[in-house]
Amino acid sequence: MEELVVIRDMCKVYNPGENEVRALDHVNLKIDRNEFVAIIGQSGSGKSTLMNMLGCLDVPTAGIYMLADEDVSRLSDDELSFIRNKQIGFVFQGFNLIQSLTALENVELPLIYRKVPKATRQELAMRALEKVGLGNRITHKPSEMSGGQQQRVAIAREIAQAPPIILADEPTGNLDSQSSKEIMSILKELNREGRTVILITHDSEIAMEAKRIIHIKDGRIDYDEIKENA
Repeated sequence: MEELVVIRDMCKVYNPGENEVRALDHVNLKIDRNEFVAIIGQSGSGKSTLMNMLGCLDVPTAGIYMLADEDVSRLSDDELSFIRNKQIGFVFQGFNLIQSLTALENVELPLIYRKVPKATRQELAMRALEKVGLGNRITHKPSEMSGGQQQRVAIAREIAQAPPIILADEPTGNLDSQSSKEIMSILKELNREGRTVILITHDSEIAMEAKRIIHIKDGRIDYDEIKENA
């Protein structure tokens, strides 16, 4: 398998000195391209800090982070932003949709920033919404949709941009059980199509949907297992 993520001896320290907090404490991790990985841990375990590192939203205090053979550990904010836009699709618990825009317009928006021509971006957005089962809801605004539908719009927004990595942070946290199943089904389908999916969760049932489970505790990887039936 081709290595996509390589983390070596990563530390993230807040308040260095006498009252320092080691959010990440010498973490080593490899994730291959096209894996479906769940990173699980309780509040304060370090999983959110690790997500910020994986998503190039922050940089480590020490250690190396190689993403697609590029060392992103010490990049500037602008350089990290470029990597995020190129490599990573984010799905957050809070959907992060713009309330005044329709589903189609929400999905189109990042493509506008990329200066994708109007006809092309509308086609990409429509195709993405159809893929998540919302082809008949393109003119609806977030307030006119359920939580599960809003999360599907958020996923469609990332599908349209075609990033190789989907980083999903508690994507079912605000959803009922049926909507959660639908969202996990979409993420699994994206993985089957070749995307690398990294799921951050505190929910062990949701984590079991992944092919590999990494448990983090006190800023360190407690265990890392590949499911036998994966």
